[in-house]
Amino acid sequence: MTSTTSGTAPSYADIPRLMSLQTGDEKHSAAATSTLDPLWVLYDRVLRVTPETAEDPGRDRFLLSKGHGPMAYYAVLAAHGFFPEAWLTGFGGFTSRLGHHPDRTLVPGAEIGSGSLGHGLPIGVGVALGLRAQGLTEPAVWVMTGDAELDEGSNDEAIAFAGLTGLESLHTVVVDNASASHAAPGHLAARFAVAGWSAETVDGHDHEALYRAFTTPHPGRPHVVVARVSR
Repeated sequence: MTSTTSGTAPSYADIPRLMSLQTGDEKHSAAATSTLDPLWVLYDRVLRVTPETAEDPGRDRFLLSKGHGPMAYYAVLAAHGFFPEAWLTGFGGFTSRLGHHPDRTLVPGAEIGSGSLGHGLPIGVGVALGLRAQGLTEPAVWVMTGDAELDEGSNDEAIAFAGLTGLESLHTVVVDNASASHAAPGHLAARFAVAGWSAETVDGHDHEALYRAFTTPHPGRPHVVVARVSR
């Protein structure tokens, strides 16, 4: 999609090394690794955004609601050239631009400041509505949440509103590591589908399955992909 700072094409094989550059006590490693494969497929094969088009009104928007474990997100952004990989070594430091939660004013490519659970999907609904009001029908809006994050009531309102208003540009990836307190097997996809969404559940580590699910047509409806991953 883009070139890394070294001038070579981004490679999934580089990600373990890039993640290893980020050290410290607040890494939330499990939260980060659970998001890695969906993030990679999105940035490498789906999202229409590059470092050069990060301010273009016609770009796709990606909102990391699951912002408390941003290591994989930072590694993927660095691999795709949004900022130099040298930034990764300062992760979480006082002078670093890469905080324990992403800050949109400091991290190139970040659309929102996130980490407080339950905010990303409502913001995504607002972004999709704003784009529609401006007549911008091409940009897609993608939101990544965790399964436990959907315990927050703000998401119920966002899910219901998006379905009722047919926000076709809105897409959600739910990283499901079975950590939700109020869930049952198969509950997540059904929760969206009953509200009028197009919904699919896939293996969250299978890149081809993720790509097929991400690119499934869903005319007139928002779309959710539940990506099941191990803890």
